[in-house]
This record gives sequence, structure tokens and C-alpha cells, in this order.
Amino acid sequence: MKELILASASARRRELMKTCGYEFTAIPSPAEEEAAARDPARLVEELSLIKARSVFESLEPGRAVNAVVVGSDTVVVLEGGVLGKPQSEEEAAEMLRRESGKQNEVYTGLAVVSADESGVRVSVTHDRALVKFAELTEDEIAAYVRSGEPMDKAGAYGIQGSFAVHIESVSGSYFTVVGLPVHLLYRELKAVGILPRC
Repeated sequence: MKELILASASARRRELMKTCGYEFTAIPSPAEEEAAARDPARLVEELSLIKARSVFESLEPGRAVNAVVVGSDTVVVLEGGVLGKPQSEEEAAEMLRRESGKQNEVYTGLAVVSADESGVRVSVTHDRALVKFAELTEDEIAAYVRSGEPMDKAGAYGIQGSFAVHIESVSGSYFTVVGLPVHLLYRELKAVGILPRC
């Protein structure tokens, strides 16, 4: 029986894994989230793999041989520039001003690291979705920043939280925007013999 491990401290990703019916253990990655890639698709793939590989390599050999580790990372792209997580309330407010009334791109990477007879198996992929914001007032931006919700989210917003009222449309997977492309997760885990309970 393989052990499924989510290399993340994200409550959103844990909740999505549970909703999909997966039994897993969450182990946050100790790795620094630094990547050389500049292309957003390659960037999220590289960061996802760093997370998954660092947790896989931290396991004792006896545990690693039966483990399947999932890593995921998300970035928001606006007008060609990558928006990560804001480092301050001021930066969060500035991101939201830039995104107001515009469409941004959300890239979420997915990496799966496991062991088989031939050694370590690595699979990396990503998904992309488009999110259109309504026009935001300064009062709306200030209220949302005060809530604290933007601070741990790429692009300074969470589609699944109170900011949902400011989202006009989504093109692509909603779950990719939340932070875990569950259709790709199912495909990749099925390939290594792991299926959800349902």
C-alpha cells in the first residue's frame, strides 16, 4: 500500500485533497522556494518539484520506497509580470489596484515524486486559468487587505474566500485558481496506482 504525502502547509490544498477523497499525510516542504525559471509555466513546475522532491528526500529509506509525494505551487501573471505572495499590506493593496478591472492568468504546477523498481519516478505538469476582476474601489481594496486574507496568496487574492464577489469570470479550472488542479492530480496519481476512496 503506497503512502500519499502532500508536500504543503496550505489549508486550501489539504481541503481539496480531502474533498476529492484522497487519504494522505501533509508534510510541509522545508525547501527554499527559489527557482531559476522566468516563464510562469516552467516556474510553477520547478517550484512544485522543489517542494515534492525535498519532502521525498527527507523520508527514511523504508518509508520513501512506498511513498508518493505531491507538490504544487501557484503564481499569478498580470500583463506579463509574475505576482507572488505580497510581503506587506501595502504590496497587497498595490497588487489589487493593478489587477482591478483586468484579466490575470493563474498558473499552478503539479509534481509527483515516487519510487518504483527502476528508481525514483518524477512527473511534472501545470495548468493555466484566466480570472477577470471587477473594478475595485479603494474602500473595497482596503477592507479586503484588512481581512488578512490576501497575505498568503499569489496575486493577493483568494477566489474561494470573501473576494469571490469581485470575480466576474473564470476561464479554465476553478481548482487551478484555488491552487491545485485536481483533474491533473487524479491523472498523475492514477498513473502510480493511487485512486481516491470514491
